[in-house]
Amino acid sequence: NQTSGTEFVLLGLTRDPLLQSLLFTVFLIIYLIILLGNIVIMVVIRTDLHLHSPMYFFLFHLALVDICYATSVVPKMLVYFLVKGSITVAINACMTQMFFIFLSAGCEVFMLSVMAYDRYVAICNPLKYQEAMSKHFCYQLVGSAWVMGLLYSVLNTIPVLNIQFCGHTEIKHFSCELPPLLSAACSGTFLSKLILLFSAIIFGSSSFLLTLISYIYIITTVWKMQSAEGRHKAFSTCSSHFIVVGLLYITALFQYTKPKSVSSVILDQVLSTQYSILTPMLNPIIYSLKNKDVKTALSR
Repeated sequence: NQTSGTEFVLLGLTRDPLLQSLLFTVFLIIYLIILLGNIVIMVVIRTDLHLHSPMYFFLFHLALVDICYATSVVPKMLVYFLVKGSITVAINACMTQMFFIFLSAGCEVFMLSVMAYDRYVAICNPLKYQEAMSKHFCYQLVGSAWVMGLLYSVLNTIPVLNIQFCGHTEIKHFSCELPPLLSAACSGTFLSKLILLFSAIIFGSSSFLLTLISYIYIITTVWKMQSAEGRHKAFSTCSSHFIVVGLLYITALFQYTKPKSVSSVILDQVLSTQYSILTPMLNPIIYSLKNKDVKTALSR
């Protein structure tokens, strides 16, 4: 039974036909909200001159990453719900999906770090903000986020290409994420598991550390402000970003660094749904509801 597999069988969320129909409707609505919400955010930022600033430039690219993230996962799920059974996926297609999941996830966490740095400069060095956050530097920051996402994806995808899979491989998941993929392998997973753990820790912790340091300086600066109105305004510009960071980091880091003893199929699927589907849906809602400038631009 150690023959090299050429395709995988995705078991998905459930095999109950009635529940599949219900979940198809739910996730279709979620996906449409993701597309509509993030596209609206992008269009408003691009067309409204009042939002032509670094903060909203980064929000534009975060919305783009969210669309890419959800699109790499949800359409395949919807197909699974329609066929009323397991999906057979070619190994090349599975590897491609895994590559784009890693790319989107890596880019998203570093884009959030870039946005935290932008808020740090705006609040802690407001007089030098325009000079520090020049258009050229903003492009460099966004480009760096994409490069880090690409590096994270390549580091984790290449070792998987050398893993031996059985002739009939079932994946107890709704997408080709690496942890359930490694659980279904026959042999040769040590290097991939090692790289996955260390890359998640290094990339995740470095991104989180950059975000944390920015917020420490922000909180220290805001705390020293004499005006209560000034403190409220400063915190209000960061609250949306802080909520988004919490939603993503808590679930994603736990998923990729948790010990095997606490792992389960249901827990893995819940965590994956949170950071790959619900977070891209909530991001535009959070930013539009918590941001006065965005709400005003939407009204216009």
